[in-house]
Amino acid sequence: MSTVAKLLARNERLLAQLESDPGPNEREEIERLLAQIETALSLLAPEDGAGPSDA
Repeated sequence: MSTVAKLLARNERLLAQLESDPGPNEREEIERLLAQIETALSLLAPEDGAGPSDA
């Protein structure tokens, strides 16, 4: 499984956790992890050709 695929799978699991109405501390941690995943995906996407071209 590629790094991008792993990040996307983790992202989906965290989103499912958010939907289960976690407590405020857990929600904060989940949102922090989601932000890290989004950053990682934005850095990886251009290398993997998954992002839009700047041509």
